[in-house]
Amino acid sequence: MESYLLDWANLLLRWLHVIVGIAWIGASFYFVWLDNHLHKPEAEDLKAKGVDGELWAVHGGGFYNPQKYMVAPRNLPQDLHWFYWESYWTWMSGFALFVVLYLFNADTFLIDKRVYDWGGSTTAAIAAALGFLALPWLVYDQICRRFGHARDGSIGNDGRVLALIAAFIVLMSWAATQLFAGRAAWLIVGASIATMMSANVFFWIIPGQKQVIADMRAGRTPDPLHGQRGKQRSVHNTYFTLPVLVTMLSNHYGFLYSHAQSWLVLVLLMLAGALVRTWFVKRHKGVNAWPLLVAVAVLLAGLIVWLAPAAKPAAPAAAPVPTLAQVQAVVEQRCVMCHNADLAQKGMQLHTPALIEQHAQAVYQQTVLLKLMPLNNATGITDEERTLLKRWFEARR
Repeated sequence: MESYLLDWANLLLRWLHVIVGIAWIGASFYFVWLDNHLHKPEAEDLKAKGVDGELWAVHGGGFYNPQKYMVAPRNLPQDLHWFYWESYWTWMSGFALFVVLYLFNADTFLIDKRVYDWGGSTTAAIAAALGFLALPWLVYDQICRRFGHARDGSIGNDGRVLALIAAFIVLMSWAATQLFAGRAAWLIVGASIATMMSANVFFWIIPGQKQVIADMRAGRTPDPLHGQRGKQRSVHNTYFTLPVLVTMLSNHYGFLYSHAQSWLVLVLLMLAGALVRTWFVKRHKGVNAWPLLVAVAVLLAGLIVWLAPAAKPAAPAAAPVPTLAQVQAVVEQRCVMCHNADLAQKGMQLHTPALIEQHAQAVYQQTVLLKLMPLNNATGITDEERTLLKRWFEARR
């Protein structure tokens, strides 16, 4: 029953996470697009109101005319819509999902003793995983503070800041894959970057906007620095988005995180995502940066070739098809400890020949094609045993 309830918690939290994540990313992408398509107003009444940029758009059968004020409109309206709960709920639902799936099952999902055994301490591994969420934000924030601000406090060389952030993410990716199971390591890196994104909203973007509003209501002139800093962190967030998404999707593809150099695979995929996002941003500005897409295509093609499985000699034509008894011997040694009458992980039992036949396709998909099972290869299944399962299943079709 406990496993069943955890599966429901996993499903519902994942569903919530995807919903609010779409809302947050959609809003982020829209406002970046909007900023890059605004035109200086020509109408005198707009200039008189302090409008810095405007846009006409059509959608859903209606016309829209968004206007942007820098630093703020002279007459502040009472009804303001804030974009921050999308960010907060994305982080909170993601963290809850991480707790339910990885921290409650640290021995299974977080720790791989072939990578690092943590001296048998699950608590130490959990503490380190939580530290990976908090400490990178502190490092990132210090990089922005120390290298992204000019002496007068205004925003300085953001290119230098982005280079330092990229170097730090590479280091973080390598460290995570040296400490945690491959699947968990990728997710932790993505969650760390997502924490930076949500913390940007919580500590910088929203407080800056609130300070501007407070100044206006008190009759003070708003400091434009708040807008500059908020804009800096918003730009960082948009470049972080696609790298985070690829880490979220990676848990479905064991060939990625199980690679011997998985940290480098992760870094290259995140780089491809950042380049794609850069192309979109430049395109919104009217720049046709097609070389970026060429670089992405070359990078992905190189990854595909690099990660391709080594060709294995074909089995002799006369080799007999493995029997169900041979398959059962492998399953009993490698799978039944988690898939039996008493413990049926994911609702699957494999302790009898009939059950193995019933779940043959799932065994083939998870064990042979995706190589996701046994999880972290905790039971030490060999390539020869995977091949045996492959030959048995394919001969059944």
